[in-house]
Amino acid sequence: MARKNVFGPSQTSDEMPDEMPEKESAASSVARSRPLLGIERPVRHASPLGAISQSLDSINAKVKRAEEIEQQLAAGLAIVEIDPDLIDGSFILDRMESTPADHLILVESIRTHGQQVPILVRPHPEQGNRYQVAYGHRRLRAARDLGRKVRSVVRELNDEQLVVAQGQENSARTDLTFIERARFACRLEERKFTRETIMAALSVDKANLSRMISISSRIPPDVIETIGAAPGYGRQRWQELTDLLEDKVNLNVVRTLIGGAEFKALSSDQRFDALFKSLKSKITRARSAPWVAEDGTRLVRITQTEKKFTLVIDKRIAPEFGEFVQCRLQQLYEEFSRRTSNT
Repeated sequence: MARKNVFGPSQTSDEMPDEMPEKESAASSVARSRPLLGIERPVRHASPLGAISQSLDSINAKVKRAEEIEQQLAAGLAIVEIDPDLIDGSFILDRMESTPADHLILVESIRTHGQQVPILVRPHPEQGNRYQVAYGHRRLRAARDLGRKVRSVVRELNDEQLVVAQGQENSARTDLTFIERARFACRLEERKFTRETIMAALSVDKANLSRMISISSRIPPDVIETIGAAPGYGRQRWQELTDLLEDKVNLNVVRTLIGGAEFKALSSDQRFDALFKSLKSKITRARSAPWVAEDGTRLVRITQTEKKFTLVIDKRIAPEFGEFVQCRLQQLYEEFSRRTSNT
């Protein structure tokens, strides 16, 4: 549920209203501040005008994430500044590479306002004096490009704790797309993490997790990588694409399409859309027509695609005709074989 608070304008002691209670404790004042957001003032209820003028979703998301990290600090953890060159990525990726435009926006934001939210790292399990990211890969990359140290919370985490923290932080931000979450789930399972751990990392139930893993495992990895994160498309469309790719003929069409320069120049959503429409159009081009006997009976409907030739016999008109044809299939096949061998 969205919080009802936004950040009000800063107030000096001269600007505090006369009716402010004098006995408000210092602890209460600190509890209502957001030092991790760079704001040393209390959060207060917004006026209607303030609610209109501010982006509530963005602010509330920052508040929520700041609260989570403040809880970590309350448990005795501290924020330290670490050289980005001493930090390695997580042993398992949860997102695809950001676009250059998105990365530039983050870099400029950190350049202008500083890094408001720390990343979470652990001491590297295999290399002394190095660290490994649990979450905050994009902030780490931005800090590296800016040539500045990255603000970090360091925690001792085993592999299971790391992937749960990594998954839950991204789930809380809700900025991972469906296919990124599905691919993350599939990679965790490939590394033999339990379904319970994966469910905790992604905050999903067993049924949804099974669907996510099924979709990600059935689409070739190079196809997913070429399409990209596709933020505009969710589980239903990806499921439909997965079903279409079960046909090897369609898969060959896909590989030809994704190799083109024009396709690669499209945005991720446009690539998904172009691929999906291309495969759907092949289905709609199926030719279907009735076979009419000399006496005018419309007993059979013939449907042809590039891969299949289908006869559908209407049992309501001739209930036993289907079995009659079936009994003569061998005879028809032998006649066909003799004819083709003579040509």
